[in-house]
Amino acid sequence: MNTLPYLIKRNVKLYFKDKGMFFSSLITPAILLVLYITFLGKTYKETFTSNLPDAFTIDESLINGLVASQLISSILAVSCVTVAFCSNFLMVQDKANGTVKDLRISPVKPSLLSIGYYISTLASTLLICLAATVICLIYVAAVGWYMTVTDVLLLLFDVFLLALFGTALSSLINFFLSTQGQISAVGTIISAGYGFLCGAYMPISSFSSGLQKVLSFFPGTYGTSLIRNHSMQGVLNEINNSGVPAEIIEKIKDSLDCNLYFFKNQVDIPVMYTILGVTVAALLVIYILLNLKKT
Repeated sequence: MNTLPYLIKRNVKLYFKDKGMFFSSLITPAILLVLYITFLGKTYKETFTSNLPDAFTIDESLINGLVASQLISSILAVSCVTVAFCSNFLMVQDKANGTVKDLRISPVKPSLLSIGYYISTLASTLLICLAATVICLIYVAAVGWYMTVTDVLLLLFDVFLLALFGTALSSLINFFLSTQGQISAVGTIISAGYGFLCGAYMPISSFSSGLQKVLSFFPGTYGTSLIRNHSMQGVLNEINNSGVPAEIIEKIKDSLDCNLYFFKNQVDIPVMYTILGVTVAALLVIYILLNLKKT
């Protein structure tokens, strides 16, 4: 009974003891925030204003609040997955340096070993992502705060759910890795490509119709949309109250991926939660079955 908590404590402690891995995971969201503000903030602002009729004028604070909410949604959507991969690289490192062999000849069940890696990765990922969420919320408060308590709670739940998804996905992929070179290759691919695949860097609505249909099959896309909805709902309501018609608001939601479509059928928020939850469960089942088969 005491073996699993010991394994979890051991893995979390080793992760935070590795200063390079820990600080790179922690600093990455902050660096992304600075880069997004510097390079993407203006693009997001122009995309938003281009969807408004010339007859409408909106307070600058509302525009800044909307752009800030879009920026933090992009950062959190990417960080929840990329940080999970960084946290889970400990499992591969144990294979590479032979530590896993020592653990397997001890009276530790292989199933407990795999569960220990998963839970410790989830715990480390949540700590980093919650810290990133606090940083992002501070930035939104400084620029233009329109979020309600419900929005913040739902945003935190979205971060938790995406961390579950990122941990399950990284556990499954890292199961097949066993060298430092493979770690570097996978880390580079995930860091560079995931943000585009989930629509975090640029809204999916800006892609071609064929690519939009392909990306609609990716579960991470719906995770990004959930975070966008709950980070931007307050400011969108405020814009609506300022006199902008509801149809214009819906057009803005379409352009920002708050509204997602699966072959022209709009996907509701409860369905997005269902897709992400089922995906997490499926990835976990496959991960468990692979470990049982290997055992």
